[in-house]
Amino acid sequence: MKYRTILLFGAPGAGKGTQGKILGTIPNFFHFACGDVFRSLSAANPLARVFIEYSSRGKLVPDEPTIELWQQFIENCERTGRFHPDTDILVLDGIPRNVHQAEMLANTLDVMAIFYLHCPDFRKLVERLQRRALKENRLDDANLKVIRDRLKTYDLETKPVLNFYGRKLVHRIDSTQTPVQVLGDILGRIAKVRGIDG
Repeated sequence: MKYRTILLFGAPGAGKGTQGKILGTIPNFFHFACGDVFRSLSAANPLARVFIEYSSRGKLVPDEPTIELWQQFIENCERTGRFHPDTDILVLDGIPRNVHQAEMLANTLDVMAIFYLHCPDFRKLVERLQRRALKENRLDDANLKVIRDRLKTYDLETKPVLNFYGRKLVHRIDSTQTPVQVLGDILGRIAKVRGIDG
């Protein structure tokens, strides 16, 4: 069975995590943020060491360990009753991060909508990332060179995912609005997507 899925999409700092956390509190929505799960791993876990090695340089974690972690986490959530795929919509944030990952997940995800949080203001993204770095002790977000590398990687590797799924699924959201306005836009569009009205 494929998981009914919404993708939250956008550059680092566009607000995916904020919106994902809120959507995850709504009944029948289950939020998965790839970066948060990597960051929560025990230091003894080999996947955690891979994450630290790459994120500290502003690079994406390789596809195979990323998908392996995703599968482990989702299966565990099913087993423990946190995620009910027969009734829940999966809200993914930070995965798939490139076309190869999208291909690897093609038999697992039924992507119903992509909410593309678009922020054309580079300075605003930098400001958000640096503020988040201080607030959440995310040192990988504090360094301007690392931020530039992450945004460049996003443009080269992640943006093509939109074309992979097709423009019909993409809902463009202005992420320079307040978080409440962004949420209002997303909820308004979710209500119109067939199959996500439960």
